Amino acid sequence: MRRRNKRGRGAHESHDRWLITYADLITLLMIFFVILYAMSQIDVKKYDTLAQSLNMQFRKSDGVLDKGTGITGGADGVKYGTSNPKDQARRREQALQDLLRIVEQYVKENHLQKEVFVADTPKGIAVRFSDRFLFDLGRADLKPGARPVLDRMSSLFDKVNTTISIQGHTDNLAVQPGAAFQDNWGLSAGRALSVLRYFVDVKGLREDQFEVAGYADTRPIAKNDSEANRQKNRRVEILVLRQETDKTVK
Repeated sequence: MRRRNKRGRGAHESHDRWLITYADLITLLMIFFVILYAMSQIDVKKYDTLAQSLNMQFRKSDGVLDKGTGITGGADGVKYGTSNPKDQARRREQALQDLLRIVEQYVKENHLQKEVFVADTPKGIAVRFSDRFLFDLGRADLKPGARPVLDRMSSLFDKVNTTISIQGHTDNLAVQPGAAFQDNWGLSAGRALSVLRYFVDVKGLREDQFEVAGYADTRPIAKNDSEANRQKNRRVEILVLRQETDKTVK
C-alpha cells in the first residue's frame, strides 16, 4: 500500500509539468510580439531626415544613371524627377541637332535653298529667311507661302527648352514715303513681331520662349553696294539658342 501511494504522487507531479512548458512558451511569444511592435514604431522625423539625406546624395551623383537622377529619376528625367544639368544639356543639344536636320531636309525637299538658309552656329541653330520669301516689299504681313515652313519649325520648338530669338534686319535704303512704317527700325521690328505672333497666336506656342529684336540696317551680312547684297541684308533670322529658357522672376 505504501508503495502504491508513492507511485500515485509521482504520476500527479509529472502530469502538472506541462504547465511550466506552456507558461514558458506564452512568455516567449509575448516577448516576440513586443519586439515586433517595437520594431514597427519608426521615428517619422528621423526617417524623413534619412530619406532626404539619401535623396540628396543620389542627386549629387553623376554615375551610370544618365537618363535620370537618383531614386526619383525616370527615363526622361522630367516626368519622374529633375535630371542633372549634364543630362539636360545632352538632351537639348540632341533636340537642336534634330531641328537642324529636319529643317535642312525640308528646305532641300521644297527647293527653298535660295530663300531659306540654315546653319549650326556657336550661339545656336540659325534659320535665315529672305524678306521676299516672308513679306511683300515694305510690308510686315506674312505671305501665305511662308506658313508651311514656319509650321514645320513650330512643331519642333516644344522639344527644345531654349530661348528662340526672332530678329528683323533691313538694308540701308530709306523706307519709301507713304509706307506703313516710319523707318527701317519700325519695319525690321514689325517683321520680327509678325513672325512671333504667328508662332504664339496661330500655333499656340509659349510667349516666354521667345525674344524679339529689330536691328534695321545696323547688322548687315553683306555690303550695301548692290541690289544683290542689299537683298541679302533684308532678312528675318530665327536663332534657337544653346541656353536653357529661364524666365522665372527671382
